Amino acid sequence: MSSQYETRLDKLVQHLEARQIELAIINSPKNVYYYTGFNSEPHERFMALIIDLRKEKKFLFVPALDLEEAEKSSSVETIIPISDDLNPYQVLKNTVEEGVKSIGLETKNISLFQQEQIKHFFGDFHYQNIGEFISSERMKKSRDECAKVQTAVYAIEKVLSEGIKRFQIGMSELELTAELEFLMRKFGAEGPSFSTIVLSGSKSSLPHGRPDQKKIQHGEFLLIDMGVLLDGYCSDITRTFVVGEETNEQRRIYNIVRESVQAGIYAVRAGVPAATVDLASRNVIKENGYGQYFNNRVGHGLGMEVHEEPSIHEKNEMLLEPGYLFTIEPGIYIPGFGGVRIEENVYINQQGEAEVLTSYPTELTSIG
Repeated sequence: MSSQYETRLDKLVQHLEARQIELAIINSPKNVYYYTGFNSEPHERFMALIIDLRKEKKFLFVPALDLEEAEKSSSVETIIPISDDLNPYQVLKNTVEEGVKSIGLETKNISLFQQEQIKHFFGDFHYQNIGEFISSERMKKSRDECAKVQTAVYAIEKVLSEGIKRFQIGMSELELTAELEFLMRKFGAEGPSFSTIVLSGSKSSLPHGRPDQKKIQHGEFLLIDMGVLLDGYCSDITRTFVVGEETNEQRRIYNIVRESVQAGIYAVRAGVPAATVDLASRNVIKENGYGQYFNNRVGHGLGMEVHEEPSIHEKNEMLLEPGYLFTIEPGIYIPGFGGVRIEENVYINQQGEAEVLTSYPTELTSIG
C-alpha cells in the first residue's frame, strides 16, 4: 500500500475509533480517491470505501465495469465489484454482516434514497457525520499535492497565453471557449476543471455567466475564468482583458480590482482568520466606492475539486494553517456596464507564508 494513502487511512481510522464508529461509508468520489488512489466518477452507480472497524477490514466497492481500473490503482486490496443487476446495499450488508450500531457517513453526500437503503438493510443504528473531519484533512495539502496544483496552473496559463493569440474581434464567446478547451486537451489536461467562462461586454458583470453566441466587440471587457484537471488536481484562474483601447472608467475599475487582489495576498499567513483575507480585499473595493458591486466571497479552497474548503469569506473566523490552498478572486460587477475579476491561486507553506502559484500577468492588457 502506498505510504501516502496508508497514512491518510490511519488518521481516519484513529478518528473513527475515537468516535466509537463501527462502520464508515465514504461515497464521495474525490474522498474515495483521497484515501485509495482510485479516481473515478461512478455517476448513478454505487461506489464507496467501506471501513469495518469490528473486523479491522477495508473494502472498496466499485461498479463492475470499473473493476480492472480499480485493481490497477487502488491501495485498498479488497475490491468488490457491483454489477448493474444487484442492489449494492444488499451486497454491503452481506459483506459486513449484521449488528452494526454506529455508522460514519458523509452527510453532505448521502441522499435521502441512500439513507433509506442503509436504514432498510441495517435496521437500528445511529450515524455520525465524518465528512467534516475528512474535509479538514483534505484542506491541509502536502507539498506533493501543491506541486500537482502547480502543474495544473502552468497548464491553464499556457492555454490562456496561446488562446489569446487566437482571439479575433467578432468571434463569439462560444467560439473562443472552444479554442480554449481544445488547447486544454492539446496541452495534456484531462479536460476543464469546470465549465469555462468567457464573457464580454455587459455580460462580464455576471460572475458565473455562460458563454453564448454573443460577438466580442471592440471596447468591451473580456473576462475569462477557467481551469484544468490534471493528474487528479485542479487549477482555476481568471483574467480580464479589454478589447481595443480601454476607457478611463474601465482602467479605474480594473486597477481597483488588481489592488484588491494584492491586498488579499498580502494578508495571507498562517494563524490569521480566513475573514482577514476577505476583508483585506473587500475593503479596497469598498473604500473606492464600489462595495455594492461585490457581493460574493473572495475565494475558495482548491485541490482535487475546484471548489472545496476553506471558504474565504468575511465571517469565517477559522484560522489559516500551513497546507491550505485557495483562490483570491475579488471582482467588481456593474450591471449593464460589465465586470472585472482577477483570480490568483495561493498556498500557505510550512513556514506559514503565502506562495502565489499563478504567474500570468495581472496588468491591464489590450487585445484584438
